[in-house]
Amino acid sequence: MADVETLKAEIKKLNARATQAKMDLHDLSEELPVNWERIPEVAKLAHEAHAALMAARKALAEVA
Repeated sequence: MADVETLKAEIKKLNARATQAKMDLHDLSEELPVNWERIPEVAKLAHEAHAALMAARKALAEVA
């Protein structure tokens, strides 16, 4: 079950990363139109963080 525990630990890290990316995107949206140029960059990071989290959750579901 080490794989399950490893995945759970990874999901915890990815969840924190995804939550921070979500907050960064939210903060950016509240500051608009200031820093509007950063929208693609911040949105890409949020998308990647959430995609990694969903992939890890799917992997855990397949193992568990």
